[in-house]
Amino acid sequence: MSTTPSSTPLQDRVILITGATSGIGLAATRELARRGASLLLVARDRSRGEALLSEIKSLARGASPHLFLADLSSQSSIRDLATQIRRSAQRLHVLVNNAGVLCLQRQLSAEGLEMTFAVNHLAPFLLTHLLTDLLAAGAPACVLTVGSDVHRVGRIDFDDLQGERRYRGFHAYAQSKLANLLFTYELSRKLTGSGVTANCLHPGAVNTGLWRQSRGLLRLAMKAIAPFCLSPEEGSRGIVMLAASPELEKVSGKYFKKMREARSSTSSYDEGTARRLWELSASLTKTSPP
Repeated sequence: MSTTPSSTPLQDRVILITGATSGIGLAATRELARRGASLLLVARDRSRGEALLSEIKSLARGASPHLFLADLSSQSSIRDLATQIRRSAQRLHVLVNNAGVLCLQRQLSAEGLEMTFAVNHLAPFLLTHLLTDLLAAGAPACVLTVGSDVHRVGRIDFDDLQGERRYRGFHAYAQSKLANLLFTYELSRKLTGSGVTANCLHPGAVNTGLWRQSRGLLRLAMKAIAPFCLSPEEGSRGIVMLAASPELEKVSGKYFKKMREARSSTSSYDEGTARRLWELSASLTKTSPP
């Protein structure tokens, strides 16, 4: 399945985007603002967030955007974020889990969890859980998690999920991207009949700040392919398509590469692994299934 983005008006749509201040998140925010969406923007840095808010206000054709500050590596911050969102919105039509990190050296979150896993997987898991009822109130609604084709080399290492025995930054990132797929597919199954869909998107190889911190062979490889990478604007088209296209309102549990539905890795469809990861994630975030 492929869908070409159109100028579908979004005046009645409330869309929440994490990681909205840079890369494809910023590009998608600009386009969705031009289409009239009511935007809830999540940023970590106040100055960058306020600069974004000022810019988007000048572009917005719908309701004035709202800015929320949150550290997505902190579960208490995510819970505070959800509380603030509830005070600003009675319903939510699209949740874009876009924020992500790649940590070359092992770092720990406030809860003592490995940072890449905490931000890239547990943050979307927890935020989605806390906002599921707002999404149901806005149905038809969707949860869109930005993944990566890097998931194909990922493996969920339940024996060393936090990289305590051996940490390799790229492998931790690939594991988190595989977790995005497993989460999306399990979420889709759990939300069947609710009017809320869940899909995962690989935006393509995009030249963003996420990869500029790489070193060694990875840095050389990224430098070599940089001229062939998509711009953030090109990479954001899949987000806009999935957030705005009425034709996709009932499409759920799918993986999209750029603008097309695609098959993800064989391991990403393992329902046993998905359930085990879900249960572990619920334990680590102290939540229960939606």
